[in-house]
Amino acid sequence: MADFTALETWAEGMLRKLQPAQQRRLLVDVARRLRTTNAQRMRAQQDPEGQAWEPRRPPGPALRSRREQLRQQAQQRQPMFAKLRQQKHLKARAAGAAAVVEFASRAQRIARVHHFGEEDTVNPGGPRVRYPARELLGISDDDANTLRDVLVDHFRS
Repeated sequence: MADFTALETWAEGMLRKLQPAQQRRLLVDVARRLRTTNAQRMRAQQDPEGQAWEPRRPPGPALRSRREQLRQQAQQRQPMFAKLRQQKHLKARAAGAAAVVEFASRAQRIARVHHFGEEDTVNPGGPRVRYPARELLGISDDDANTLRDVLVDHFRS
């Protein structure tokens, strides 16, 4: 994970000089950039450090019908969390003096289970499964550089 102390000290004085509306606009811009980079990493199936996620488990025992087999094979080919990375589930906003990227509503519980590798039911009333930890949100060193560039661009204009 990136260390932000140098970035914070560099930007702190300039951020105080901004009007509240300007601060909010800057924070929303930062949050949107972070949402974009996190969604791209989720699409690439990587954590913020660039390590590949543990792949899905192979299918269980033989299924009852050919239709179920085809559906499961199609699911294995799709990237994980395709819906979670959509803007309606992955929100970017400014909260006070912070830029926030978070999952909304029900997606938040699903993301937490996968992010921390917790145990949950696959389907309501179904078996409980321990999911491997797959870090969905985070800030990499490249993100810190991007944030610095966003701040510099904002202060130039």
